[in-house]
Formats: sequence, C-alpha cells, structure tokens
Amino acid sequence: MNTLKELYEVTEKLDVILSGKITPANRNEVIDQINNMVERRGMLMKDISPPHSEEEKQLGNDLVKLDQEIRKKMDTMFTELKTEMKQSKKQKKSNRTYVNPYKNVGSSDGRYVDSRK
Repeated sequence: MNTLKELYEVTEKLDVILSGKITPANRNEVIDQINNMVERRGMLMKDISPPHSEEEKQLGNDLVKLDQEIRKKMDTMFTELKTEMKQSKKQKKSNRTYVNPYKNVGSSDGRYVDSRK
C-alpha cells in the first residue's frame, strides 16, 4: 500500500476518534488510542519521500486540511481537560476547608499577645 494513502487512512481514523463522544469514563482509553495513532502517523510521515504524482499531491493537500481540523479538536479536548482538572482541584480545596475550617488560623490557643509596650 502506498505510504501516503496509509497515512491518510490513519489520519481519518484519528479524526473519527476525536469526533466521538469523550466522557470522563472513557477518556483514558481515548487518549491511549489517540497516542497510538499519532505515533503511527509520525512513523509513516518519516517514510514519505518525493517525487510525488498529482494524485499524491492532492492527497497531501487533503491531509493538511484534515490535520488542521484534528489540531483544533485536540486543542478543544485539551482545554476541556485543563478546565476539569482546575475544577477538581478547587473542589478538593473546598472540601478540605469544609472539613477543617480553622486549619489556617494563626493562633490556635485563643491568646492575644500585644506586641506594643
């Protein structure tokens, strides 16, 4: 099989994976699939060498357009993941504050020491 065609097929599969519904339950599996596809694409890109026919040039242009869409989808997924991580961190901090509200109070024995004489 032509390396460029195989690269296009792998890129299409990656686009399908990113177009699917990504939930917190299946996120790790989807990220593993994406990593595998990206690694495979990288290896295939190394094997591409000129000269190219007109059909291959057209396929290359289609690949570039598809790659731009994939990058947008991956950026969106990454942004959503960062937002979710921030929310989780904020919720953990809120829970700790609720469990022990006086942890950060400076004086724990109730005494007041006047620093002036």
